[in-house]
Amino acid sequence: MTSSNRRLAFQLLLAASMFALALGGAHAKDGQAGPGSKAAAYEPTVGQAGKDVVWVPTPESLVDQMLRMAEITPEDYLVDLGSGDGRTVITAAQRGTRAHGVEFNADMVRLSRQAAQNAGVADRATFTEGDIFEFDFSDATVVTLFLLPDLNLRLRPLLLDMKPGTRIVSNSFDMDDWAPDDSAEAALECKSYCRAYKWIVPAKVEGTWTLDNKATLTLNQTYQKLDGYLAMDGAQHAISEAAMQGPRITFTANGQQFTGEVNADRMTGSDSNGKAWNAMRQP
Repeated sequence: MTSSNRRLAFQLLLAASMFALALGGAHAKDGQAGPGSKAAAYEPTVGQAGKDVVWVPTPESLVDQMLRMAEITPEDYLVDLGSGDGRTVITAAQRGTRAHGVEFNADMVRLSRQAAQNAGVADRATFTEGDIFEFDFSDATVVTLFLLPDLNLRLRPLLLDMKPGTRIVSNSFDMDDWAPDDSAEAALECKSYCRAYKWIVPAKVEGTWTLDNKATLTLNQTYQKLDGYLAMDGAQHAISEAAMQGPRITFTANGQQFTGEVNADRMTGSDSNGKAWNAMRQP
């Protein structure tokens, strides 16, 4: 965990705990939770304990920023891991996106379902009571989360195995050495936990590829970053400006820029002269 992540995690836990203690004291003072009192409608408390994290709501301005970064459309399927009071799922559904939240707290799930019903989006905003590590979210095209850094790292292998092009957007916490593709701050009215990080799941391209002109492309991959060389006409040309953005690959070699699309063990694309190229991954 980076030092900035450690500080943020500590601040999150401390702020939530102090808020919860203050709110709990106020409730006791007002007699709202005394013996024999009539059960009130469930209201979540900032800092309340969950399975893996305490609950702190994502500011609405950051929810909006995260969804903008994810570039959601009605064709997407968004899964929010640790959906809390459901605000991210409901906001996505209000924009026409099918969205689903996974939340361990049964009361929060009931609250979220009622909120979706009240907002008129219960057909698109749905919720599961359960463990985020046991829920299959592999068919999502967008994943959102506000979890602590160690949970992000536990999820990282699952996220990297998702379909290339899947967008991952996190509130406040990064993925350690998996550098984000983008980051942004929420609007000025956001007071805390106002930064979002975005990753685009890269296609897995490490290995040696044979081009249709008999040249070979050898790639080493670290997340979305690439290095390697193009061997052609008896010479090796180091590649530069090489990266993945989902299934899209770009690199420069021997004075040419190559762009292409990766589909499993096949690449197709064109070079900067407009000439088409194809490549197959060697077994």
